[in-house]
Amino acid sequence: MAQSNCGKSCSKINNETDNICCTVENATAVKGNKLKVFPNKIYKSVQAKGPDVTGMTCECGVFGAIACGDYPTQLDIAQMICLGMVALQHRGQESAGIVTSQGKSSKNFSVHKGMGMINNLFNDEAIKKLKGNLGIGHTRYSTAAASEVVNCQPFVVHTAHGALAIAHNGELVNCESLRREVLERGVGLSTHSDSELIAQSLCCAPEDVSEHDGPNWPARIRHFMTLAPLSYSLVVMHKDKIYAVRDSYGNRPLCLGKIVPVDAGHTNIGETRAEGWVVSSESCGFLSIGARYVREVEPGEIVELSRNGYRTVDIVERPDYKRMAFCIFEYVYFARSDSMFEGQMVYSARLQCGRQLAREFPIEADIVSSVPESGTAAAHGYARESDVPFGEVLCKNRYVGRTFIQPSNRLRKLGVAKKFGALAQNVEGKRIVLIDDSIVRGNTIGPIIKLLRDAGATEVHIRIASPPLQYPCYMGINIPTREELIANKLNADQLAEHVGADSLAYLSVEGLIKAVQMNKADVNPIKSGYCTACLTGEYPGGLPEELSW
Repeated sequence: MAQSNCGKSCSKINNETDNICCTVENATAVKGNKLKVFPNKIYKSVQAKGPDVTGMTCECGVFGAIACGDYPTQLDIAQMICLGMVALQHRGQESAGIVTSQGKSSKNFSVHKGMGMINNLFNDEAIKKLKGNLGIGHTRYSTAAASEVVNCQPFVVHTAHGALAIAHNGELVNCESLRREVLERGVGLSTHSDSELIAQSLCCAPEDVSEHDGPNWPARIRHFMTLAPLSYSLVVMHKDKIYAVRDSYGNRPLCLGKIVPVDAGHTNIGETRAEGWVVSSESCGFLSIGARYVREVEPGEIVELSRNGYRTVDIVERPDYKRMAFCIFEYVYFARSDSMFEGQMVYSARLQCGRQLAREFPIEADIVSSVPESGTAAAHGYARESDVPFGEVLCKNRYVGRTFIQPSNRLRKLGVAKKFGALAQNVEGKRIVLIDDSIVRGNTIGPIIKLLRDAGATEVHIRIASPPLQYPCYMGINIPTREELIANKLNADQLAEHVGADSLAYLSVEGLIKAVQMNKADVNPIKSGYCTACLTGEYPGGLPEELSW
């Protein structure tokens, strides 16, 4: 594959002999992957992302689109995928990629991927080369392998039945046993990425599955799902079909959308002709590409998308004694506010978190505000419940990134001044309740409080719209080690004194669960449940296996 110095790549994947099994598209070994040591275990970790990283980083975003009717389609599939991925950019900013298929041959995929933001990677020239009637895309923040070009997704592998493309959001808890099983088959792996491991697992048929009439991809996917309980949402593309897959715990989000005519307006989507179908980690980008939200992919469900529509081809059940374990921090932090989960908009769940926080920890104040923009919805909820007016007190500089010039010692003590400004007229002489969504290392909140006091605030009370983070995540979220999490060092009162707040309080775990269930469409306990491992240490699939490599 031709590769430029900037890390971008664009190629055609050709399987000329059609008898190559499990040859990886990228054949460069990853170097420098670090290991972190925890008590009695060794776990994978990402490389450091620079000195400005102070909190959690999100996992990845996956997107797929397929046109209906006769091919070639009039829909610009590559452009739709690109716009859909832009809407998912908050889920990963390190790398991105798109793979498209004409839907006529299993030998040819068009691929473009590389390091960087989506708008920098996909210009008009790149999009024109991604001809196809269906395709999948991925935007990445590394959680299980180094941030290098070799780990960019989607992964494309050649099988005896043609090319297979896969994009993955999540992290495999039992990565070690799967890796061992693949290596014992004589298959070489060129990266430390879980996603390549999934692709290679799908390349070989289970022993009990007959494939005289061609590959049975649903059976292969099901076999993989029985081997890997969590955590993943996948989009898998082969020739003229896309498979949308969600682990049986429903840990990572995935939803379906319907591409409708541009003049469809706000009508009953069930009665509107479908021009195509999309699948995405979140629904927030559907309207921008002329699609409408249909439903979530259910936990354990395998959905097949083709030019004729979509259908459920299989459901892999989790054990009866296990509950669903949807990542509750999708509501708190990761997802965009306009996305839909469990029949409710994320914004409304965050609003309820703020209301619940006001019930649990009221305080007399003159104004309720937020750390923009993550705490804004919860701040509105707190203000409504407490009957204290909401007002903005901080102005965020959106043009400050990690490349900002390193400040002098004096400016470093001011800390947050490069990222925020105080709206002094709203602050002076006021008792402020400041809402944020979470505290991870605790590096940011102290300088913000100082900024507000310097602007004339008489009191600053901190309210956090989630419980204290106390445990790492091994399922696709880069939450630091226990030693780095401030909640393991200081309780709420100690932290308030440490950061200079008049008071500080967290939403309770019970309060968080109550808040996100307030407006849910379905409250059936069998179809409900959340992963709160980073808050409680209760991991739905147990701790990850020890790595021997």
